[in-house]
Amino acid sequence: MSEFQQIPPTTLADVLGRGQVMDAGLRPLWGPAPRIGGPAFTVRCPPGDNLMLHAAIYRAAPGSVIVMEAGDTDYAVAGGNVCAVAQRRGIAGFVIDGVIRDLGEVRAMGFPVLARGIAPCPGGKSAVLPLGEPVRCGGVEVRSGDIVVADEEGVAVVPAGRAGEVLADAQRKLAKEADESLDAWEAAHRARIDRILADHGHLD
Repeated sequence: MSEFQQIPPTTLADVLGRGQVMDAGLRPLWGPAPRIGGPAFTVRCPPGDNLMLHAAIYRAAPGSVIVMEAGDTDYAVAGGNVCAVAQRRGIAGFVIDGVIRDLGEVRAMGFPVLARGIAPCPGGKSAVLPLGEPVRCGGVEVRSGDIVVADEEGVAVVPAGRAGEVLADAQRKLAKEADESLDAWEAAHRARIDRILADHGHLD
């Protein structure tokens, strides 16, 4: 759903709660990072192997976000050529619970990758596993078809079955915020904070 690309992960976090937001270890590897949003195409690889990610770039539909559960952070699961082919095939970006290499090339081509870091050693290619199975990435269970929205603020995962409801709630929240001046926000915020302090016995 392309509408999700207009929704910041911060707004989705407010709507969804902490359980659908990946941990802070997954971050853009270059910046300023564009926001990506699209259906997840899930991949799992065991430690030291990257075969199924390399297979996924030829099987994921254009507009999808490849979400990968890598087996470790010692071996890179992708490099410049893999990212270039993914970009050429219309994949929106990678969200990888693992590491990649060739960061300079990836940054130069402008392909969005959120991962745990970089490592120079490539993994092997021997472990054949199913694609599209549920994975755990950044502490969140992700299923193929879930909506993944990611930028420099983090990664939010919208369960496919709740996409319509979450989108509507997020759009309402953004519209309300857009209509509220800073003065109005400050007044309401101060009143709320002062009320909480008073309820806990705090006196200025």
